[in-house]
Amino acid sequence: MTTTASSIAHDDTADLPQLPFPREDVLRISPLYERLRAAGPVTRVRTPAGDVAWLVSRYEEAKALFADRRLGRSHPRPAEAARVSDAGVMAGPTGDHEHEDADHASMRRLLTPAFSAKRMRLLHDRVAELAEALVDDLVAAHERGEDPVDLHAGFSVPLPIFVICELLGVPVEDRAYFKDLSERLATLTGDDPAVARDELQRYTATLAETKRAEPGEDVISDLVAAQAQDPRLTDERVAELTAGLLFAGHETTVNRLSLGVLLLLVNPEARDRLVADPAGEVDGIVEEVLRLAEPGGMGLLRYAHEDVVVGEGDEQVTIPAGDAVVIVTSAANRDRGAFDDADTFDPDRAPNPHLSFGHGPHFCIGASLARTELRVGLSTLFTRLPGLHTAVDPSELSLHTERLTGGLDALPVTCAPRP
Repeated sequence: MTTTASSIAHDDTADLPQLPFPREDVLRISPLYERLRAAGPVTRVRTPAGDVAWLVSRYEEAKALFADRRLGRSHPRPAEAARVSDAGVMAGPTGDHEHEDADHASMRRLLTPAFSAKRMRLLHDRVAELAEALVDDLVAAHERGEDPVDLHAGFSVPLPIFVICELLGVPVEDRAYFKDLSERLATLTGDDPAVARDELQRYTATLAETKRAEPGEDVISDLVAAQAQDPRLTDERVAELTAGLLFAGHETTVNRLSLGVLLLLVNPEARDRLVADPAGEVDGIVEEVLRLAEPGGMGLLRYAHEDVVVGEGDEQVTIPAGDAVVIVTSAANRDRGAFDDADTFDPDRAPNPHLSFGHGPHFCIGASLARTELRVGLSTLFTRLPGLHTAVDPSELSLHTERLTGGLDALPVTCAPRP
């Protein structure tokens, strides 16, 4: 018999698993995901906001639901929708429910050229220059006797920020300001995330006005120019899109850079291969970093726009229209039914069809940008600093569990050769 939310609506939900799940360390996800995968194709959980959502942790179901157009980011009654948290992004429904598909298609047509693989190849040399300069700073700190240094603050944070500033046309001198806003709006609780979101959108609206008067070769200028052909691309929508790009365009790569470095440091054979042959090894390494590095663990939020049946036979479950669905890519990427030795860092894994950028119509538009930054960042760092190693045991490192995007608090390293 098919299970539905209505048939279990009167069940006690007090004992539902509570997101975010506790983790053993920064390189592993919660063991609870494996038990939930065994329990069924989807399971109910309680979000940090206190609402109930369907959690997806199996690979096949995650892939199918990413591609299922019956799920979206909007809700017909936003005030009644379950929320994941109080964060200023990815916390509840977004967009116009009636026009979601059309708005999404329009946005992708507009932004795809800016984030295309061809554009990223052209950006490669500039990313390399920025990475080299940041490594120069790390080397200088080492020569001044300042080891250990915080690689997270000194390399992983500034590299994606400098790149997204250039791509969008954001003044690089504003980086500390919008980084602070990004961290505040990603906080899971309280009223400040909404305040930070509004302030970030006011800031991006000001940037758009500047580009309207003095356009440049950048994404914000492209958005402003496109308003003449698209009446739905209002000033408010441009500000929202720009704020979203500014936030997503650096936060996730910042955190995956640091975790990628750590994954290589605890897998010295892979690190040595990268040092010996960066051009030949970096692509496989980056894909494994993307598969295994999990900065946060909250998953991606969707809403069922109509009833959706998941699973087969006795496991079949119906997700009713309007219910929240949280797809946890980090759990799907470790599903032993989809990946051999799923918890092992294996740069030779082929194919490696991880879901870290989603799948289907909402596949992350910034995937090429993230891959470029990770390839350049990791290869530059380990080519220049082959003796790089952690200054503390990895078990002592911690994540920002209070933020939606997670990420390491710090990554203390020393640039000195190992004795």
